[in-house]
Amino acid sequence: MGSDRRAKGFVAALALFACCDTARAEWKGKAEAGIVLARGNTETETLNGRLDMQNELERWKHSAFLLALSASTSSETTAERYEARWQSDYRITPRAFWFGGLRYENDRFSGFRYQASVTTGLGYRFIETERTKLSAQAGVGLRRLEDSITGEETDETIFRGDLAYEHQLTDTTKIIDRVIVESGSENTFVGNDLAIEVNINDKFALSVGYGIRYNTDPPPELRSTDRLTTVNLVYSF
Repeated sequence: MGSDRRAKGFVAALALFACCDTARAEWKGKAEAGIVLARGNTETETLNGRLDMQNELERWKHSAFLLALSASTSSETTAERYEARWQSDYRITPRAFWFGGLRYENDRFSGFRYQASVTTGLGYRFIETERTKLSAQAGVGLRRLEDSITGEETDETIFRGDLAYEHQLTDTTKIIDRVIVESGSENTFVGNDLAIEVNINDKFALSVGYGIRYNTDPPPELRSTDRLTTVNLVYSF
């Protein structure tokens, strides 16, 4: 319960910081929400929401990401995850940048009560056009893990790698893919989120996403891979 409170408190604090900072700077981004309800022989409920926003000022770019997910079948919870990320980039050249990032994840069914990391490194924008964007970054950092079964906490040095791809397929359709890797001696985490967005109008879009989350060394009797398919309404601001 204590870790749950910490996770929700961290997410709330980051959301409050982002909202307060919005008053001082111009942010842009998108908010997504989706819900699935099934009634009959089985009762299924799935809720998910996310907020992804950025701010650029001279050489600096700040990014914030929040996610909440809950799923249940016949009143039994089958998935529950909260995640928060913050990253600040400093532009060295028009394409190269330094980054510093924070990530906190509380996933009830991953085998780890939480994973928290702080990382820093260098990134490069390989493609930066109106229709296509491709960037990568790599660095090192520190991560703390808590085993959901034993409650044991572990600190380790990690390698961090990211790959971000975005392409405008048509005037109304966009494909987005992001890969995150955090590799340490205790566990390697890999996350891949792929989505296709179709614009409804200037502000709203429909997004179909497929996510894979992989941990190399979860506690015994827990699977390494989780998969999630979402259909969300997206609001851009």
